[in-house]
Amino acid sequence: MSFMKGDLLSRSRKLVKGLAKAEPVWLKAMEKAPPATFPRAEKKLKPICLPEDVYIKKFFQKHPESKHEDAIKISGFDPPPARLFGWRVLELKEQGVSEEEAMAVANMEYRGERKAKKKAYSRLKQIARLQGKKPPPNPYPSAIKEIQAEERKFVRDRFYNRDILQIVEKLKEERQAELQDRRGGGGW
Repeated sequence: MSFMKGDLLSRSRKLVKGLAKAEPVWLKAMEKAPPATFPRAEKKLKPICLPEDVYIKKFFQKHPESKHEDAIKISGFDPPPARLFGWRVLELKEQGVSEEEAMAVANMEYRGERKAKKKAYSRLKQIARLQGKKPPPNPYPSAIKEIQAEERKFVRDRFYNRDILQIVEKLKEERQAELQDRRGGGGW
């Protein structure tokens, strides 16, 4: 019935009128008290656009590596660096700074913050080595390295897990049997 237009009531009426379907018991009751119809949007919905979105796009053009390194943490409360960049540009523009200068200042602040984070972590590692301790995990890891760390267990698992090794052996045997059938088992 997806090819027919209209709601359930009008579709059912058409089917009954065309003798394609017997009249359902509920049809008369539904005609007396039809369900509520809600207005539909006339055109496509407009995408939500925030004032800082223009600057976020420019940020990602300047720093494409940031898409992976500064990933959005869904469960976190801190906004991503790109959004902070956009907010900073808007803040500077409100103070009367030109757009180019505001972007340059926000860009300089972003790079300074990244350098400070890297420097702080390297100093933390250096202190841990001097104390003879294991260095702490990176508080600012890249998203790619986080994903790889999660997947590392499963990558190793395929070489040592007996169940997976048995499945691989079965697949190899099936592939060998299939190749044998193709080569000589044509059987005319």
